Amino acid sequence: MDNRQEVREFLTTRRARITPDQVGLPTSGSRRVPGLRRSEVASLAGLSVEYYARLERGQIAGASAGVLDALARALQLDETERAHLLDLARAADGIPTSGRQRRRTPSRAASRPSLRWALDSITDGVAFVRDPRQNLLATNALGRAFYSPVIGDGGRVPNLARFQFLDPASRDFYPDWDLLAQMCVGIIRTEAGRDPHDRGLQDLVGELSTQSETFRRLWADHDVRTHGAGTKRFHHPVVGELTLAYEELAITAEPGLVLMVHTAEPGSPSAERLRLLASWAAPTRRADEHHVEGG
Repeated sequence: MDNRQEVREFLTTRRARITPDQVGLPTSGSRRVPGLRRSEVASLAGLSVEYYARLERGQIAGASAGVLDALARALQLDETERAHLLDLARAADGIPTSGRQRRRTPSRAASRPSLRWALDSITDGVAFVRDPRQNLLATNALGRAFYSPVIGDGGRVPNLARFQFLDPASRDFYPDWDLLAQMCVGIIRTEAGRDPHDRGLQDLVGELSTQSETFRRLWADHDVRTHGAGTKRFHHPVVGELTLAYEELAITAEPGLVLMVHTAEPGSPSAERLRLLASWAAPTRRADEHHVEGG
């Protein structure tokens, strides 16, 4: 990915979304551009118009922490956007992956026995390991049943982004499809900022941009986000509607990988439906275990 273009498009889209009213500037007279003018951002950040214009052209290499902080305040960036701006600046300065440890091969990392034991110990919730490219690398038993529409009949590693944008079944699985599409793209863009040299991530973005008009449109918005915690609605083909809380946990031993856990509120209809799904999946799981033991 072209770092200068990423910086240019990120700054211009952030500038365009802020109105003069939001920063206490007068709105009299005609305005040729949406949002703030370059001169207004420069004034708010305490920078010369020439220097800000250079930054917005993508020439961010060498920008000091003070300049980046001032820019973040002027553009009213949230924490995720501020971190993304810093990632873009680090990449321009030649510092890879935000100074994080080098990532190991994700599939090998997810196959560690202790990580699989940890996954299997989670029996009342949906748990899976995901990499920055949105690949589902490992799941617990309930996760395999829950994400059966994503996993399908095998083949290449199941990918949440490909399912979201390229599989019509995702429209049924995600009742709030538009919202989750925005979240998915924001997460991918955040990861792309953290590691702009991730070839696999670049290939995924290229594939989705080629095949999905919605992905192209959302990618052009340059919105970024982290997952963290929240709730999502699902419609599972076996048990129906589910509202689940999710928590994203970083796997410290494997930089870049996260453990996602979806759980239902105790005593809720969704909790009952998760138990029903676990019961539905149990015969298949026992058959698989018997097959392994019997060779």
